[in-house]
Amino acid sequence: MNLRGFYTLLYKELLRFYKVGFQTLLAPVLTALLYLLVFGHVLEEHAQAFPGVRYTAFLIPGLMMMAVLQNAFANSSSSLIQSKITGNLIFILMTPLSHVEFFLAFVLAAVVRGVVVGAGVYLAALVFIPLPLHSALVLLAFAVFASATLATLGIIAGLWADKFDQLAGFQNFIIMPLTFLSGVFYSIHSLPLFWQTLSHFNPFFYMIDGFRYGFFGVSDVSPLRSFAVVLASLAVLSALTLELLRRGYKIRS
Repeated sequence: MNLRGFYTLLYKELLRFYKVGFQTLLAPVLTALLYLLVFGHVLEEHAQAFPGVRYTAFLIPGLMMMAVLQNAFANSSSSLIQSKITGNLIFILMTPLSHVEFFLAFVLAAVVRGVVVGAGVYLAALVFIPLPLHSALVLLAFAVFASATLATLGIIAGLWADKFDQLAGFQNFIIMPLTFLSGVFYSIHSLPLFWQTLSHFNPFFYMIDGFRYGFFGVSDVSPLRSFAVVLASLAVLSALTLELLRRGYKIRS
């Protein structure tokens, strides 16, 4: 493995979002806090997802994971599409880096951005309400593997898209609906039976539900089942992404 090349590409990807931190790190935290203030204020006295858990407290882990997922996807997908459109991707492809090293650098950078944004939402939310902590290991595992899954999906989207509006369509019609319909703002047990069943086919639901278990020790489904779904999703998407990169899909023609 070309470790120097891998570290260089990873450093470049980290600098890419760090240099515009107001846009890539602080803005998502502010957006999550606005959701918290609006939904928490409106529903605090009218909804209780878990017994003994205030709605505002229930909402925070969902907002954290939503920010993690969206920013992990945005990091890898935007980096790739920008490099394709500006033409500087050729300079990366000319380096002695394998498709595995390329993949790992993009995914790890996206995971770092996602986790940092999630931590920022958590720290900011503590100003409004304290949160219990059932298992830090569960939180870290779901945050890392879920963000890696979305980072991988972001690479696929970046490879497929030829224009920014195609990438925006991917995010607006796939990522956003799956995120908002995954239990961020509600427990699926509050839904009619049909929508409860449908929610179990949404992998984002398992990411958020398992992450929420790390705070409260309570979840809508078993955390082991949720983690298995996350790992399976990551494995399938990683295999597909590595094959696309190996073939040079839309980047070596």
